[in-house]
Amino acid sequence: MLRQSLSLFLIHLHGLAEMFGRSLFYIFGQPYYGRELLEQFHDLGVRSLPIILLTSGFTGLVLALQSGYEMAIYGAKMYVGTLVSVSLVRELGPVLVALVVAGRVGAGITAELGSMQVTEQIDAMRALGTNPIKKLVSTRFVAVTLMLPLLTAIGDATGILGGLIIAVTNLGISAPFYWMTVLRALTYNDLITGLVKPFIFGMAISTVACYMGFSAQGGTKGVGEATTRSVVLSSILVFVLDFFITKFILAIS
Repeated sequence: MLRQSLSLFLIHLHGLAEMFGRSLFYIFGQPYYGRELLEQFHDLGVRSLPIILLTSGFTGLVLALQSGYEMAIYGAKMYVGTLVSVSLVRELGPVLVALVVAGRVGAGITAELGSMQVTEQIDAMRALGTNPIKKLVSTRFVAVTLMLPLLTAIGDATGILGGLIIAVTNLGISAPFYWMTVLRALTYNDLITGLVKPFIFGMAISTVACYMGFSAQGGTKGVGEATTRSVVLSSILVFVLDFFITKFILAIS
């Protein structure tokens, strides 16, 4: 049983590594499928914006509300802007946005590619001389990888604005003072960390989603199972990668 599980793990690990490598390789070769890429930017990025704004905004509201009243006990509620901004930019923003994208975008990619796989549409593309990795995988890989840092930046800004609302309406902190503490707290290292993480998360989420989609078998039931595995594995990878990226950045800084 253990040997079988280990063998299955190594097979999937090899498949993920191969999918990642081929996705990168085919990005730079012709044809470029510009229209397909723009459609993916819209579907995977723009359409994810409402849920990102909602999630990040309420995260900033709750974080400021909870921390503000606790910090007020020690006379430090004026620094709620520092706590909200640093927490969102360094950790909460990249991780929350990545989890939302893994659930919405990753599941969608796996379901779409899985449906194409079980209905033999991908085999038909190969028969017609079209490279499915180039057209289906590389375009989604680029779209998710580039859009996730942008969505994270928008989400961070929304969360900080949410903190501002609580600071002004509930904690009695003026808006200029709030922004002053935010700007003083954030450093270039924080901003770089907050953008490097979603870039790597995007590569991981897109690779897992595409691999699971191409590996789907057994009709609609197999597509559903592949979608579930995609979301679970992507979410786990986000937390694991977050730890190692944070540890690496702290080691070199």
